Amino acid sequence: MMKSADEQAAIFGALADPTRLKLLKLLCNQKEPDALCVNALTGLLGITQPAVSQHLKVLKSIGLVTGQRRGYHVHYSVSQERIEQCRELVAEALSLGKQVDEDPCKNCKG
Repeated sequence: MMKSADEQAAIFGALADPTRLKLLKLLCNQKEPDALCVNALTGLLGITQPAVSQHLKVLKSIGLVTGQRRGYHVHYSVSQERIEQCRELVAEALSLGKQVDEDPCKNCKG
C-alpha cells in the first residue's frame, strides 16, 4: 500500500504543473514512431529550451516519457504502457470503482 501511495504521489506531483500537462498532451497526440525534439517542444509551448528539458526530466523520472537519440537530437515520446499503469494508479488513489465493504469507524461509535 505505501509503495503504491508513494508512486501515486509522484505521479500527481509530476502532473501538478500545467506546463508538464501540456507537454504530456503534446507527446500523447503524436502518432507512433513520431516523436518531438526539445526544439520542437520549445516552439510549440513557447518556453525556453532549459525549461522544456527540466519538465521532460520530471516526466522521465516517473517513466511517462522516453527519449531516443536521432542524430544530434533526442526525440521524446510517451510510454503507452506507463500511461496505462498511471491511469490505474490514479483510479486506485481516488478509489474509483471500489466500494468499502465494512464501516471503518464501527469501533469509534459510542
